[in-house]
Amino acid sequence: MAQLVLLRHGESQWNLENRFTGWIDVPLSPKGEQEARAAGQKLVGFRFDRAYVSVLKRAIDTLQIVLEVIGQTAIPIEKDQALNERLYGDLQGLNKAETAQKYGEQQVKLWRRSYDIRPPGGESLQDTAERVLPYYEGHIQPDILAGRNVIVAAHGNSLRALVMHLDQLSREAVLELNIPTGVPLLYEFDASGKVRERRYL
Repeated sequence: MAQLVLLRHGESQWNLENRFTGWIDVPLSPKGEQEARAAGQKLVGFRFDRAYVSVLKRAIDTLQIVLEVIGQTAIPIEKDQALNERLYGDLQGLNKAETAQKYGEQQVKLWRRSYDIRPPGGESLQDTAERVLPYYEGHIQPDILAGRNVIVAAHGNSLRALVMHLDQLSREAVLELNIPTGVPLLYEFDASGKVRERRYL
């Protein structure tokens, strides 16, 4: 029975400042480092065969902290921008509350939460899914089918795209889906690769 742990990075400096981050490579905040350590504590006793991570520092550092806490720093790690956060385009670096005042709360909610509406110069969740899911199917799923245990450290929207697929959520249901920072989400699969159970740790 293979296990897959999805982990959104700990709070970043721009999460703290309530800014759209996207592909800007900002570090973890001190709270984010604590969240990563707490995630590691929840994963003590798990045994991972492989790790996957985006190329952005906040996800890489979160993964590194977790692997240090659980004493598994020697496992193979694959980095790929397919797992990067959704590209927020012209909104990157802007404060979310100020952006809502400028464009209206409903418009900003659509940009942030809808499935197929792009922010100016950026990606929709659908665009994000179109890079995350082929990567999952080509790299991560074969490990699961081989019975390996995998940890993926990534971002709110790249993980929303993956959870939408794994949980078979509709476009309407994904609107309200929020992945918390630094909380491991465990999936357990049967031998055929079907999800048997999922829960936050």
